[in-house]
Amino acid sequence: MNDIIDELRAMNLDRFGSIELPDDDQLVEIEEELLIGIPPDFKEYLLEASDVVVGTLTPVTVTDPHAHTHLPEVTATAWSIGLPRDVIPVCETPDGYYAMSSEGVISFWERETEEFGEQEWENIWDWVEKVWMQS
Repeated sequence: MNDIIDELRAMNLDRFGSIELPDDDQLVEIEEELLIGIPPDFKEYLLEASDVVVGTLTPVTVTDPHAHTHLPEVTATAWSIGLPRDVIPVCETPDGYYAMSSEGVISFWERETEEFGEQEWENIWDWVEKVWMQS
C-alpha cells in the first residue's frame, strides 16, 4: 500500500494542491450522512491518497462538498439511478460506477444494464494500481 501511495504521489497531476485530505472526523460525518460504513481500506485511501489527481478517472473525494467527486453527492446520484444501496461508489465513469462492497471488493456497475460486470478487484489498492493508475 505505501508503495502504491508513493507511485500515486509521483504521478500526481494536481500541482496546486487543490484537493485536501480529510481527517477521521470528516469520515465519520460522511458515514453518518450516507448511513453506511466505509470499509477500512477505503478509509485508509481517503485519508492518505484522495488528494491525488492521476489519469482520466476521478475517484470520489470527501473534503469539498462542491466538487463533482464529493462522495455523498456521487452516492446519492448513483443510488437514485439504481446502484444497490449496500455498495459505495468509488469512481463514476460515463458508463457506470466502480463500486465497493462492505467487504471492500470493487466491481464495475454498468449504467445501461444495471448489473455488475464479472471483473473484481479485491480491495481499493488493487483497483488503484490496476485501473486508476492505468487510466
